[in-house]
Amino acid sequence: MSVTTSTPADSSAAGTFAALGLDPALLKAVTELGFVKPTVIQADAIPPALAGRDVLAAAATGSGKTAAFLLPILHQLIDKPKGVTRALILAPTRELAAQITSDLNELAVHTKVSGAAIFGGVSMGPQEHALRTGVDVIVATPGRLLDHFRQPYAKLNGLEFLVLDEADRMLDMGFLPDIRRVLRQVPAVRQTLFFSATLPQPIMQLTRELLRDPVRINIERQSTPATGITQAIYPVPSELKSALFLKLLDGQMKEALVFTRTKHRANRLAEYLVRHGISAERIHGNRSQNQRTQALEGFKSGHYRVLVATDIAARGIDVAELGHVVNFDVPVVPEDYIHRIGRTGRAEATGEAYTFVSSEEEGDLKVIERVLGKRLPRVTLPDFDYAQKPSAALEVPLGERIAQIRARKADDRARSHAKTGGGRPGTARPASSSRASAPAGRAPGSGGGGGGGGRAPSRPGSSGGRPGPSRGGSFGPGRSGGGGGRGPR
Repeated sequence: MSVTTSTPADSSAAGTFAALGLDPALLKAVTELGFVKPTVIQADAIPPALAGRDVLAAAATGSGKTAAFLLPILHQLIDKPKGVTRALILAPTRELAAQITSDLNELAVHTKVSGAAIFGGVSMGPQEHALRTGVDVIVATPGRLLDHFRQPYAKLNGLEFLVLDEADRMLDMGFLPDIRRVLRQVPAVRQTLFFSATLPQPIMQLTRELLRDPVRINIERQSTPATGITQAIYPVPSELKSALFLKLLDGQMKEALVFTRTKHRANRLAEYLVRHGISAERIHGNRSQNQRTQALEGFKSGHYRVLVATDIAARGIDVAELGHVVNFDVPVVPEDYIHRIGRTGRAEATGEAYTFVSSEEEGDLKVIERVLGKRLPRVTLPDFDYAQKPSAALEVPLGERIAQIRARKADDRARSHAKTGGGRPGTARPASSSRASAPAGRAPGSGGGGGGGGRAPSRPGSSGGRPGPSRGGSFGPGRSGGGGGRGPR
């Protein structure tokens, strides 16, 4: 694969959007949106994309990369005949697909170019209509798009442009096989634009399969946050993180997007904030698409002061002038750190990113600092009591939660036995009068089997039925199938 390398444009060379040769309808939309000049990635990527070249770009979150691939595609679609889908943009998450579609509609407002989003969690009907009518641009997550490809109406034979956005995140989420299946459904001859914040080996292998003589942009500068983000580390005991965050909210922090390690912690933190008078909502994989959309829109509109999220939302949340991102928990993967904090300081704006670090998380922080190539500043709040007793644990330890679950299940089994009159191991049901004269060689009530001579004795602890599977294996000890003599696990 031969490549052409693009040197990054500096501020003086970036010029204006008009200098890029974009259609006047697009320039009008760009002006109305308040964009004064292209960002570096836009200045580097738009010219070769307009020239029909494949592009491979390492672009940080918040760098303006969405417009970097939307504008050249829209420019080339303006005069194309309608009724054929000519561009497909693949994104890892519903939120990112929805955000790209929103950006597309804003940029195409003065054109006749149409677009539609295809992702899970919502009805397939409007998506089917978009595919049948041939909207110009489809923005999709791989899984839902493959669902449509099983139907005869989903054909992309006229596709001319393919974009993979946040390709590294799609790799992290296990979408690489799905991407390959999608590629089998689109024409081999097309223009491909490939954007990724990081370029691990599997991603580079995919680029070799997808791209033809690509222009390479910023490849040597991957894995760095946007320059306008001020980063700070707040060392704090794990059990005091909630109180510290509340203290920061009482100060200069007007709003914040907060990332937690798990969905459970996101729920608990949001509940904690609401109890303390902070308007907050959460967004994660266990929330329905409608709940996720309402939470995100409520945060954007200012209805919620805090949005608590897991990493599923790190790609796709685009909030104008978001001032603060807080890593409530240190991300294990350095790339996740970059994408989290990239929700602020977008498109050359400024923002602040705080990370709460307990002693147990120092190792993960060191890995992040090693990737960034610098030690991040430590901050201690002078008026915060770091020795205070926490009001309540944000999260019940995993071992305790497992023990509680096991205890509840044991209680459920005991109640079930009591209701059905089930016996314990080594006991038998009282023999009924019809069993009093059991055949020779079989004791009445020995296993609770049905009457009739000549029938083989049932297995111990069963009632003549087959043994049922245990949770520990195919047929583990301590759980029998069938009625009365079921013993504990």
